[in-house]
Amino acid sequence: MSEQINQQVVVPDELGSKRLDQVAVSCFPDFSRARLQEWIKNGDLLVDGQKKKPKDKLVGGEQLTLSVVVEDEERWEPENIPLDIIYEDDTILVINKPVGLVVHPAAGNYSGTLLNGLLYHFPEIASVPRAGIVHRLDKDTSGLMVVAKTLAAHTDLVSQLQDRSVSREYEAITQGVMTAGGTVNEPIARHPTHRLRMAVVASGKPSVTHYRVLEKFNAHTHVRCKLETGRTHQIRVHMSHIRFPLVGDDLYAGRLRIPKGCSPALEGALRGFKHQALHARKLGLMHPVTDDYMEWEAPLPDDFSELLNVLKEEVKAS
Repeated sequence: MSEQINQQVVVPDELGSKRLDQVAVSCFPDFSRARLQEWIKNGDLLVDGQKKKPKDKLVGGEQLTLSVVVEDEERWEPENIPLDIIYEDDTILVINKPVGLVVHPAAGNYSGTLLNGLLYHFPEIASVPRAGIVHRLDKDTSGLMVVAKTLAAHTDLVSQLQDRSVSREYEAITQGVMTAGGTVNEPIARHPTHRLRMAVVASGKPSVTHYRVLEKFNAHTHVRCKLETGRTHQIRVHMSHIRFPLVGDDLYAGRLRIPKGCSPALEGALRGFKHQALHARKLGLMHPVTDDYMEWEAPLPDDFSELLNVLKEEVKAS
């Protein structure tokens, strides 16, 4: 699969004296700066029919000609994987990802991923970077993800994520009883010695998680978390950092904690919950084409709801 792009633009006079790569971003807003710079260097984006350097200055009035074939970035195999599509139009998809589905192929997971499923159901998405995937959820986190179906939508959504205008709300069940909500503003980076983990590290990337208590139980708390940033494992790391790790999170919560004197029903529910209790409940963003604000919600998975019910029954019985 590939996509042929042919566009011509005359440089407005007001963009004169700017660098070619800066002008290109204004004249071809559907594509990222990095992609445009690559096309300039490759001679796919010409100025009055001539190859120029990204840093060359323009005067205004030149004709920019973009002619390029966008090939599939990676040769992943399409696979008939069922997708729970919450919303779809010509430019974006919103998917409710189940627990256990890996988002993108990597070492040890070259097939059976969301990306493989997207390539099967939407073959044209192969020419969009990472098959339109602009953000990820951990394998064992469920909930909403947006996927770009076009290059223009991909560029727009990546920009929204970078400027933190995408609204992402999660629900989680933590170990321990919180007194109130708050904000964790702590930088996150790869753990210095445990390479599979992330950690709060002074030299890490800025990371902000707001959390609010929805319901308190005898030894657990149901919380809503809202992300300002989107670091790997962010909620899991931040909740563990403030000593309220997520139920079922083997990587950050340590060994399973069974509350003293709890009922057999609760003990069984906790032992049977084999993944972190984290669900991407709500997603909001500006539509890349219409510029309208759109928002979606995905109900809690059955096992998450069942665990909440057992916790509520435990409170009633105590």
